[in-house]
Amino acid sequence: MSADGSGRVCAEREQDRMEQASVMLKKGEGRTLKAGGAWVYDNEIASVEGPYRNGDVVNVYDFGGYYLGCGYINTCSRITVRLLSRKKGIVIDEAFMEGRVRDAWNYRKQTVDTSSCRVIFGEADFLPGIVVDKFSDVLVVESLALGIDRWKPVIVEAVKKVLAEDGIRIRGVYERSDSKVRLQEGMERSKGFIGEPFDTKVEIAENGVRYIVDVENGQKTGFFLDQKGNRAAIHSFCKGKKVLDCFTHTGSFALNAGIAGAESVLGVDASLLAVEQARENARLNHLEDRVRFQCADVFELLPELEKQGEKYDVVILDPPAFTKSRSSVKKAVKGYREINLRGIKLVRDGGFLASCSCSHFMEPELFAKTIREAAAGAHRRLRQVEFRTQSADHPILWAADQTYYLKFYIFQILNER
Repeated sequence: MSADGSGRVCAEREQDRMEQASVMLKKGEGRTLKAGGAWVYDNEIASVEGPYRNGDVVNVYDFGGYYLGCGYINTCSRITVRLLSRKKGIVIDEAFMEGRVRDAWNYRKQTVDTSSCRVIFGEADFLPGIVVDKFSDVLVVESLALGIDRWKPVIVEAVKKVLAEDGIRIRGVYERSDSKVRLQEGMERSKGFIGEPFDTKVEIAENGVRYIVDVENGQKTGFFLDQKGNRAAIHSFCKGKKVLDCFTHTGSFALNAGIAGAESVLGVDASLLAVEQARENARLNHLEDRVRFQCADVFELLPELEKQGEKYDVVILDPPAFTKSRSSVKKAVKGYREINLRGIKLVRDGGFLASCSCSHFMEPELFAKTIREAAAGAHRRLRQVEFRTQSADHPILWAADQTYYLKFYIFQILNER
């Protein structure tokens, strides 16, 4: 482009920035944002000055006129503004998005095995509202906010470009923006191919275990990459043991126990589709003789196993989020307490319990208290082996509390001594 042309583009961007609407916060609001958070809630806003459409980038100022950053606005959502940058005068364009993607990928290359990983984790990668998972040579995209949805094609192309520079060719992209959260943003749920169709069953390998990931019909984006390190952590105490894996989904913890040399493993899930996929994964790893799966409600099965006098060397509890809002936390606590109580009772003296919560609203202290109460109800002692959280490709951005959600404990369960 000629010098004149370049100058014209810069002038247009400068004009766009000058015309951005301004969000003014109420007096005393914006504390979370100033501490490093990424969200502005509707009840924090005093006024919006200037023209805008939902999804546009706006500037955010505190009550005293101090610049806090820019982000996209959506008045249909309680989270009215999601911050993209704190730098004054920055231009949100294709180059900005590519820079964010490049930073995210460089971080992963330094911290995790990138054969299959989360490439972009929303707010933690300073791209609020979007998730991109890589399963071998396939990308799965989940877009949860209006503003970032507009940039989705740009972000997808940027991911493909950046990965190609490392010799990684992406053969297909699938969108799993079918969460109910989109309805709260005034958006329709969306699911389907971005670009040319492809076989949506993808084989991946993790911790020595092979899986078929169904990116079209599996939960969320098809597979829970956040538990990778936690699955590896159970290997050391599963060899030669009898293992019960509750809420097994497609069999990931159960298969890790099998690969680690468990004598027998029972994986349980209420979803018949998940159980069928788990059995397929067991056959893929030649573990079908030692790892079996049952379709059942865990809350109903655990008391039945107790009545039968069953005991296990290792019990794993990996339930779905029992709460997705603060209003239902009390009900969730009852669920977590119940499954931990039942699970603990099924562990032999000296055996192990792995217990986790993937709910952001089940705060670490409350989760620990709930397990402690369950152990007291079962008249057993807890000896903590390890506390872990989500894998490094799901980084926790301090002050952005929503990025910290997974809590994972390993305990040895002891009778009274």
